[in-house]
Amino acid sequence: MSEAAHLSANPSPTAQPPLQAGLTGALLLALETSCDESAAALIQGRRLVAAEVFSQVAIHGEYGGVVPEVASRNHLRALRPVLDAVLRAGGVSLSNVDAVAATAGPGLATSLMLGLSLAKGIAVALRKPFLAVNHIEGHLLSPFLHEPAGPSDSVGLVVSGGHTLLVRIHGIGRYSLLGRTLDDAAGEAFDKVGKLLGLPYPGGPNVNRLAASGDPKRFRFPRSMLASGDFNFSFSGLKTAVRYLLPDLESVPVADVCASFQEAAVDVLVHKALRAVREAKVDTLAISGGVSGNTRLRERFTAECAASGVRLLLSPPQLCTDNAAMIAYVAALRLEAGFVTQLNAEIFPSLSVTNGF
Repeated sequence: MSEAAHLSANPSPTAQPPLQAGLTGALLLALETSCDESAAALIQGRRLVAAEVFSQVAIHGEYGGVVPEVASRNHLRALRPVLDAVLRAGGVSLSNVDAVAATAGPGLATSLMLGLSLAKGIAVALRKPFLAVNHIEGHLLSPFLHEPAGPSDSVGLVVSGGHTLLVRIHGIGRYSLLGRTLDDAAGEAFDKVGKLLGLPYPGGPNVNRLAASGDPKRFRFPRSMLASGDFNFSFSGLKTAVRYLLPDLESVPVADVCASFQEAAVDVLVHKALRAVREAKVDTLAISGGVSGNTRLRERFTAECAASGVRLLLSPPQLCTDNAAMIAYVAALRLEAGFVTQLNAEIFPSLSVTNGF
């Protein structure tokens, strides 16, 4: 995908023309079901009112990964209780809601369909505006949720189980893709390494936990594409390097393997993200996605950004993994700008940050 590709404020053929005036201060309900979390959130204007998440981690742990059919069945069970819980937490009823939003992609098709269909149904019943939201855009803008001025000219790093992207943020709905992973996403590599080492699912957080007591210099794992001259990433070779150690694991502390692997992955992320900030001539780096909750990543970026004079925005830990608060935030910003989505909008499982709703 071209680095010059842009996401306009309203590029989708299913998007309605702008409202005559945006809804400022509206109470918006958002649903997120892109993978295995059933989530709902309420936002009033740009103030998060309440958020609830039902995680299926324990359910999918039995299989060592997310099973789409199991995920969709559990969304069916969880969505109504999660919706009721967020309304109770917000002290409101559905009749108080001014607009409804849901994730339309990317993600698992059967999971996306359930959340989007429920949100559309609520919007129809209430006769309120509906907004389809790009899941990646939700992650990308989540570090700005508590920033009074909202999204600013900056570089965003989305680093999760499914995505590793460097994006130039020009404003709401206006992004340029700088670089992406060419194979495994960083979070996928963390999870696969955890599985190789026999750690419980999900592997990433367990690699992070063990790495805290390991020696990050024990093994010199490859820093793939560190000097490639572009902003793309590759983590499959790093994962393979760990695989080659498996025959020797009885004599090698697993904590050292975790620490060395983690340091190699973080080295590349830090180097490329800070170079992107310098070349874009901006002063802000916004980091989001599930891997942004990794303690070593947060330590390194905090130290390196301080030393470089870069303003660092990290998603709060509760907004790193999939959640509806970030979806509500993007929807609220779009609603303020006067954009809504037609009710015939479909799910888009392969949606990218440079095409959207």
